[in-house]
Amino acid sequence: MAISQENQARYEARARELAAQMTVEEKASQLSYQAPAIPRLGIPAYNWWNEALHGVARAGVATMFPQAVGLAASFDPELLREAGRIVGLEARIKYNAAQRHEDRGIYKGLTLWSPNINIYRDPRWGRGHETYGEDPVLTATCGENYIRGIQEGDDDRYLHAAACVKHIAAHSGPEGIRHGFDSKVSPFDLNDTYLPAFEWCVKKSGVEGIMGAYNMINGIPACAHPMIQDTIREKWGFQGYFVSDCGALADMHQFCLYTHTAVESAAAALKAGCDLNCGNVYLHALEAYNEGLVTEEEITRAAVRVLTTRIKLGLMDPDCAYHQETDYLTVECGAHRAAALRAAEESLVLLKNNGVLPLKREQLKTLGVIGPNAASIRALEGNYNGLSSRYVTVLQGIQEEAGEDIRVLYGPGCHLYKDVLESCGEPRDGFAEALSVAENSDAVIMVLGLDSSIEGEEGDANNEYGAGDKGSLRLPGFQQELLEEVVKVGKPVVLVVLAGGALDLTWAEEHADGILYGWYPGSEGGRAVAEVLFGRVSPSGRTPVTFPRSLEDLPPFEEYSMVGRTYRYMEKEPLYPFGFGLSYTSFSCGKPEVSGSFAEGRITLSVEVTNTGNCPGDYPVQVYARFGQEEDCIVPRCKLCGLGRSGLLAPGERRLVRIPVEREAVLLTHTDGSRFLPESFRLGVCDDSRQAAQSDLPIVF
Repeated sequence: MAISQENQARYEARARELAAQMTVEEKASQLSYQAPAIPRLGIPAYNWWNEALHGVARAGVATMFPQAVGLAASFDPELLREAGRIVGLEARIKYNAAQRHEDRGIYKGLTLWSPNINIYRDPRWGRGHETYGEDPVLTATCGENYIRGIQEGDDDRYLHAAACVKHIAAHSGPEGIRHGFDSKVSPFDLNDTYLPAFEWCVKKSGVEGIMGAYNMINGIPACAHPMIQDTIREKWGFQGYFVSDCGALADMHQFCLYTHTAVESAAAALKAGCDLNCGNVYLHALEAYNEGLVTEEEITRAAVRVLTTRIKLGLMDPDCAYHQETDYLTVECGAHRAAALRAAEESLVLLKNNGVLPLKREQLKTLGVIGPNAASIRALEGNYNGLSSRYVTVLQGIQEEAGEDIRVLYGPGCHLYKDVLESCGEPRDGFAEALSVAENSDAVIMVLGLDSSIEGEEGDANNEYGAGDKGSLRLPGFQQELLEEVVKVGKPVVLVVLAGGALDLTWAEEHADGILYGWYPGSEGGRAVAEVLFGRVSPSGRTPVTFPRSLEDLPPFEEYSMVGRTYRYMEKEPLYPFGFGLSYTSFSCGKPEVSGSFAEGRITLSVEVTNTGNCPGDYPVQVYARFGQEEDCIVPRCKLCGLGRSGLLAPGERRLVRIPVEREAVLLTHTDGSRFLPESFRLGVCDDSRQAAQSDLPIVF
C-alpha cells in the first residue's frame, strides 16, 4: 500500500517542526548524503547512498536478479513487481541487521537509488544494460512496478524502502564526456522520449526520489535546471526528494563551467530545488548562505524534504513495524532464488532456431561448451550488483541438465577481449583445445559476449574504447574468429550471448544453427539457459531494444535527436526488431475487445490467447498503436502502449488476458513539446514492432 496523502502531509509537518528546532548549520548538514547525527533532536546519522538495480547491491549477499535490461526482456510487469518486493524486503532486513551492529555506512541504508529509467537510445552506451530498454512505455511500466514492489509493504503509514528514479534527463551516453556534456535536446524529443517514464513513475508509483544527471540539458546542468521546480514539482506533483548524481554538482564548476566555484554550484543547485548532494559540494552550503547566495528558507526547504523521506521510512519512529523484520534467513532464501530463476527464464530471448533447439538428448553422447563466458561469474552479474552465495554459470547449468548420460566437454577458446588466455601464451592459444572439443562433440554451445569489465559506467569498465561505451558492436577480441572456426568443424552450433545490449550478430544469424540471448541473467542464469537449451522451459523473452544491422544505420552517438533511432523512428531494416523473440511452441490471439475509456484514464484490452503448439509456453502480449498524419508532430512508425503475459499455457489451452492501456501510453507529441491524444488511431496485439508497423491493427479509435 502506498502512503496516504493524509500521512504525507502529517510527515511534512513533523519535518518542518524538526527543522524549526535546528540551527541553519544543522539544517545545512543534513543536505549531504553522509548526514551526521543531531543527538539533541534524536536524529541518527544516515548515509543515503544505496543501490538496487537488480537486487540489493554492494552490501554483501542478496538475491541477484537478471540485470535490468533482462528484466525488461520479460515484458512481465508482475515479475518486476515481485522482484521489487523481494529487493525492498531484503533491503529492510539488511538495514535492520546493520543498525544492530551500529553500522550506518554507505550501501546500508533504505534509500535505494534505483531504478535507472533512462532510455537506451543507442547500443553503444555502456550503461544501457542498467535500463529497461529503448521504449518509454516499456521503461515506465517496468519502473512503476519495480518501484511499487520496493516501496509498498503491509503498512500504509511507512515506506518499506524508498526507490529513486535516475538520471533526469537526457542521460544516455557518451560516458567518456558525460561530466561536461551538453545534451542538445529539442522540446519534442525531451517530452516524447526522455521525460515520459519519469512523469509516469512520479504519478503512478509515487516514487520517493529522483536523481539528476551529470550532463547539461541545452546549456543548463541537470541538477540546477528549472525543470526541477517547474516540471517535476509543479506540473507532475512530485513530493519526494531530489538528489544529485554522485559528483554532479562539482561538475558544474569543474567541467560544465556553468559556475566558477563550489560555493556557487551549491547555491545554484539549492535554489533550483536539488535537496540532497551525493558528493561534497553541499559542504559549502553554509558558506553560500553566509555570502548571501542562498537564503535560510531555501536551505530549510531542502532539509524538510530529506527529513520527510526519513520519517516516511519510519527512521524516526522506534515502533515502526518494519524494524521488526529481522529474519536474516530470508535473505537469498530458497523462495527468493526461485524468483530469480523464474526471472532469468522469462528474460531469455531466442533469436534464431533452425530446429536444433531444444537439444534432443537421445541424439547426444557428447556436448561441447566453448567460450569465455561459459564459466564466467561476472557475465552473470552485470553491474551495480550484490553478491550471491551460489552462482550457476552456463557451464554448470549445462552439466547439471545433461546429467550422467551426456559427456560435457569444455574449452574457453579465447579470452573475452585479450589476445591470449595465459600470461605467457601466444595469440589464439585456446583455439586448438576449442576445436578439439568441437570435433569430439555431437553439438556445440558457444557462450560468447561481454561483461561489465567491457561495458558499463565511466570509471568502472575499462575497455579498449574507453569509459565503458562500445566503439563497435562486434564481439571483442578473438571471439568472432573463434565462432567462425568452430562452425567450420561442421557440428550443430548454438550461440549463447551474455551481454547488456545489441551486438552485431549478422554473421551468426546466417551461419549458426541457433542463437539465444541471455543478457546478464543473474545468479541463477546458467540454470535458466540450460533449461531452455534442453527444452525444460520454452523461451519467452522479447528484445527490449532494436538490433541494428550496422552502426552505419544509426546517427552519431552524441546526437540526442531520435530521428533514425529505436523502432519508433528508425527507417533502416533491423536485424531483429524491438519486441522480437521465438518460442518452441506457437500461439494465436483472438479478436481483442476494449472496455473503459481514455476519458477515465485508461482502457483495458482483452484478448484470448491460445497455445496452438506442442509444448507448454508463455506468450508476452504486446499492444501497439498506429497513427495517421498529425500536424506539427513527428509520428512514430508504431508505438508500444501495453504489455503483459498470458501465463503458462499447456498445448491447446486458452486464456483471456487483460492488458491495461494507459491514456499516457498513446499520447503523441507536438514539435513544441506539448502532448496530446490523437483524434483517431488504431490498436492491436502484435508479435513484435515490425509486425505492428506493417499490419492493419484491428481496433479503431
